[in-house]
Amino acid sequence: MRRGTEFSIMLGANELMNSRLSGSEEALASLVCAELDGRPQTKMLIGGLGMGFTLRAALKGLDESAQVTVAELVPSVVTWARGPMAEVFGACLSDPRVHVHHGDVGEVIRAGALSWDAILLDVDNGPDGLTRQGNDALYSVAGLRAAWQALRPGGILSVWSAASDVAFTRRLKQTGFAVAEVPTRANGKRGGARHMIWMATKAGRVHSEDEGSTCRLRRPDGAGMRQKRSARAIG
Repeated sequence: MRRGTEFSIMLGANELMNSRLSGSEEALASLVCAELDGRPQTKMLIGGLGMGFTLRAALKGLDESAQVTVAELVPSVVTWARGPMAEVFGACLSDPRVHVHHGDVGEVIRAGALSWDAILLDVDNGPDGLTRQGNDALYSVAGLRAAWQALRPGGILSVWSAASDVAFTRRLKQTGFAVAEVPTRANGKRGGARHMIWMATKAGRVHSEDEGSTCRLRRPDGAGMRQKRSARAIG
C-alpha cells in the first residue's frame, strides 16, 4: 500500500511494516555490527528483505571486505524493491557486498556449518509468526540448533520480534547461546511501538572480556551496555 511517499506492507488489517518506522529494524543490524567491529571479512546472513532497513544499516556498519547474503522467500518483495519502492531501498541491492538469495533462509542456514559470523532474522512477526506457519521452524529448538551450527565461534544470532517471548528466550538458552534481550522502539529515539531484539552469542566471541557470566553489547547509539547473560537490557 502506498500513500504519497509512504509505503506499508499489510497482511489483512495488520500492518507488518511501514517505511516511516525503521528504528528497530535498523537496530537489528546496528547492534550486531557494533559487536563484530574489527572482525575482518565478516559473513552475514539476513533473513527477510522487508523494506531494506536492516540491510542498509548492516552495510553502513560493515567494512568493504564483508559479504552480506539476504534470503527472501517472496519474489514480489525483491521486485518491489527494484521497482516502485526503489526510492526507499536506494542503492543497497546494487552494493557489491550484497547477494540476494531467492528462497527460504532456513535452507541457507542448514546448508553449511560454521558458515556465518552473524545471522539476522526479521522473518514474519518474530517467534510468534503471522504470515507463514513454516516460519515457526526457524524459532523452534531444531531451528535454533541449526543456526548455532551454522555460526562460526563468536558468531551472533540476532532476532527481531514485535513482542517479548519468555519461551523463545528459554529455547535460545537451551540451545547453548548466551542471550541478551534488547528492547527497542519502532521509531528509534523518537519512540513508537515497543519491539524486542534477542542477541544470542555462540561461545568464542571476539569481544569476550573473560570467561565469566557476563556479555557486553553496544546500543545503536554506541553506548556500552554490560549485563548478566540472559538478562534484559534496560531501555
